[in-house]
Parts: sequence; structure tokens; C-alpha cells
Amino acid sequence: MNRFLSKEKSLELLHTLQASPMKTAYEQEKHRMALLDEQGNEQAYFRLPITLPAPDTAQQEDEGQVNYVILLIQSGNCAMGYFENGVNLDHKVFRSYMVRKKQGKSQIKYLKTKGKSRAGSRVRLGETVEFFENINGRLQDYFEEHEIHRIAISCSKTLIPYLFSSKVTTPFDKNDPRLYKIPKHIHTPIYEVMLDANRFLTKGELIYEEAQQGLVDDLLGKAEDLYEEDDELGW
Repeated sequence: MNRFLSKEKSLELLHTLQASPMKTAYEQEKHRMALLDEQGNEQAYFRLPITLPAPDTAQQEDEGQVNYVILLIQSGNCAMGYFENGVNLDHKVFRSYMVRKKQGKSQIKYLKTKGKSRAGSRVRLGETVEFFENINGRLQDYFEEHEIHRIAISCSKTLIPYLFSSKVTTPFDKNDPRLYKIPKHIHTPIYEVMLDANRFLTKGELIYEEAQQGLVDDLLGKAEDLYEEDDELGW
């Protein structure tokens, strides 16, 4: 089961968890907190909005701006953009002739099974090279112009090596702690799909089994009570 929360409700829940005796473990790669029982077993997960910094960091205490890049790549299609606190300030869509029309298979996958082929394949490979060079060129612009706190990415394992082996270098490596694999199925990357992914990422999400419904209701109830108390105190 899952339940989506606004940034405001997510912040309330985060404060509730930090003030409670419940054990939690933050998972940087997934930007989520595991909620643990007394034995350390995972009971539920709380995925934080991308616009909330990691818990217990100086950035969270400052409640400062969160800058991030969304990068969506599939064979022949890429949508990418730069965001500040959930607002898209720049975007770019790239398309490339990478798919063999009859087979519906990307040239990269085809070469893995059939080996090198003819002129059409060379054209597709050339466009594949240019495709990733263009992506990395735009990424370099973002990283040169802004401080980037998170890199939200959706890219198949088949294409990852081409992203990082391009002649135009990627401005981060495969093990960069800012990388965040988007936990959502992504349709063919276009601008609207990127905005949909951003709407998903800017919401918090509680993920749990039905047996933990009582725990979730209790946590959300406490968060609501804390919010109302803060309002009364003028916070």
C-alpha cells in the first residue's frame, strides 16, 4: 500500500519521526527513511519529496533551496531539465534515430546479439554517439551554472555505459551520492512526462503493508496534532 503526501505534510511527518523514539534509517540512494521496530526490522518506508534535503543535514536545518536535475533516457529519446525547489527553469528534449524500425529494437541491443551490420546501422550508431554527447553537453551546462544537490535519473542498464563513456564527459560518476533512481515507471521521455515525474518526486510517499495501517494512521495523526499545535503557537 502507499499514500502520497504534500511537501508540507511530509515535513510534518519528518518532524514527528525525529521527535519520536521510533528508530529510522535513512537510505541516501532512494531518498527514503526505513521505519524500524524495536528489533530493527523494517515496518514501512517514507520516501521524502526531492525538495526536502536529507534528514539531519545542515541544508535541512537551513531549509535552503534544493537544486536538482531530472534525466530521463530511453533508446532514442531523452527529456531533461533543471529544477529549483520543484520549479522547472530549463529543459531540453533530444531525439535520435536509434531504433531498427522492423524489429523495434535499439541498435545497441541489436549489435549485442547480431554483431556489426550495414550502412543504416552505422548511421544509427553515429546518431547514438551524438545523442549522448548532446545529453552530457547540457548536463555540463547545468553543473557549471548551478550547485546541484540531487540527480534524479531513469535510464536502462543497457544505455548507462554509453552515457558515461561519451567523449563529452558526464559531470558526475556512476557512484555519485547525489544520484537518485526514480522509483516509477517512465513512459517515452518527452517534456510532459518529465513534468509528471517531477510531480511524483515532489510528493512524499508512505509505503507499507496492510498490517501496518494502524502505525501509519498513528504517525499521520501525531503529525497533524503537531501541525495544529504549531499553528496555535504561531510557528
